Amino acid sequence: MLIIPAIDLKDGNVVRLFQGKESDVTVYSRNAVTVARHWQKQGAEMIHVVDLDGAFEGEPRNIEWVKKICKAVDVPVEFGGGVRELKTIEKLIKSGVTRVVLGTKAAEDADFLRAARDQFPGQIIVSIDSRKGMVLTKGWVQSKELTVIDFGSELKEMGFDTVIYTDTSKDGTLRGPDMEGIRELLGRTHLDVIASGGVSSIKDITDLAALSRKGLSGVIIGKALYEEKFTLKEALRALKTEGGVS
Repeated sequence: MLIIPAIDLKDGNVVRLFQGKESDVTVYSRNAVTVARHWQKQGAEMIHVVDLDGAFEGEPRNIEWVKKICKAVDVPVEFGGGVRELKTIEKLIKSGVTRVVLGTKAAEDADFLRAARDQFPGQIIVSIDSRKGMVLTKGWVQSKELTVIDFGSELKEMGFDTVIYTDTSKDGTLRGPDMEGIRELLGRTHLDVIASGGVSSIKDITDLAALSRKGLSGVIIGKALYEEKFTLKEALRALKTEGGVS
């Protein structure tokens, strides 16, 4: 199981939001490249970058920062936030992004998702963002009449093996991950899942590691690392002790 530190970008700054609310923002750094290098030095094997401006506006706004991050580190970088056109995916991959995360567009346009899958094989991952079991879109401010399980099942049938799952009510709260929702998604769709949102302690990580045998392949962590609840090195050490390193 991978532990993937998150870099959320807003106005070029590294921030975290509380439950995805644009108005509730904490700035942690004004230099995303320095942060990315720090996570690599700490042992990160992948870095998760989110363009929050892009998520709210429907078009990435921090691509220049993403280019700088990709040039500065040797580990894979995945990127999401406002990606809703094939030409944007192409631009990101040419900028050094290893994997592009699709959220809103994936949930709203199956034809686009199939085209992205076919044109960029192995470089697309879908993020299922939810609240109360329903899929959210457009920066987590709109709810679709689509359940997490139904969407996950559709993705599995479409040929996707791995998804990112975020319970938005947990994101940035340090209240623990949505263990029930993660277990249900794993059990009912047989997808590999990367969990995101709510991690607050080493115990949360070891609890998640116990699900690696059922298909949990990673966890994205943001606020707990920035608030120094634990270090990335400590998290990786705990994961290795639990036998959850893949």
